[in-house]
Amino acid sequence: MPLGGEIDPDHRERALALFERLLLHHPTRCDWREMRGEPVIERFVQRALTCDLMVLGQRDTRDASGFDVPVDFIEAVVLASGKPALVVPLSGSASPKPEKVLVAWRATRESAHALSAALPLLQSAEEVHLVAAAGPDDPVPPMLALRIFLRMHGIERMHEHRTLQERNAGEALLRLATRVGAGLLVMGAYGHSRARELVLGGATRTVLADATVPVWMAH
Repeated sequence: MPLGGEIDPDHRERALALFERLLLHHPTRCDWREMRGEPVIERFVQRALTCDLMVLGQRDTRDASGFDVPVDFIEAVVLASGKPALVVPLSGSASPKPEKVLVAWRATRESAHALSAALPLLQSAEEVHLVAAAGPDDPVPPMLALRIFLRMHGIERMHEHRTLQERNAGEALLRLATRVGAGLLVMGAYGHSRARELVLGGATRTVLADATVPVWMAH
C-alpha cells in the first residue's frame, strides 16, 4: 500500500513490480491500493485498525528521495493504531517462519500485547530466547512469570539470558539478537505523542533505527 501525496515514480514502479512478482510465485488474495493526499499517517492508521498485522519497511536514512513517506511513519502508526507491526530491516534476511526468536520482556501492557500477538511464531520456533528488564515493584520475578505464560501455550524450548539494564538497552538487545542468531525480535514499542511531537523510548528508537533482524512490535 504505497503512500503519500506525491508518490516518487521510481519507488512506485519498484514496489508494484515486486508486488506482482510475489503474486506470480505465491498466488493469494491480495489487493494493490494507493493512498494519496494528506494526512498520510492518519489515513493509514484508519485502514490499519481493521487489519491483523502491519508489515512496515525500515526507513533508509540515506535515501534522500524518500520524501513520499513521513520521517516518523513507522513510529507514528505503531503508536496510534495499537496494532502489532512487523518491521522488516533494510539489511539482513527475513523468514516467514524464524527458527530462533528473541523475546524482550517487560511487565508492561506494550510488551504483553506484542508477546500475545506473536504467539503463533513462538510456538513454531525451534528456540525461544528470553531476556527481561526487572522492575523494582514486580510482585513476581519477570522471567518466572514469562516462563509460566509461555508454557501454558505449549512453548518449552526456552533459553534465558541475563537481565537487561536500562542504560543502552537497545544496543544490548540488538547485540544479543545477533549472538543467538535470532530470526525475529519481539518487543513492546514505547512512546507517546506530546503536542504533535513523537517521543519514543530509547530502546525503541535504537531498535527501529539499527535493527538488522525483523522486529515484531506492539504498543
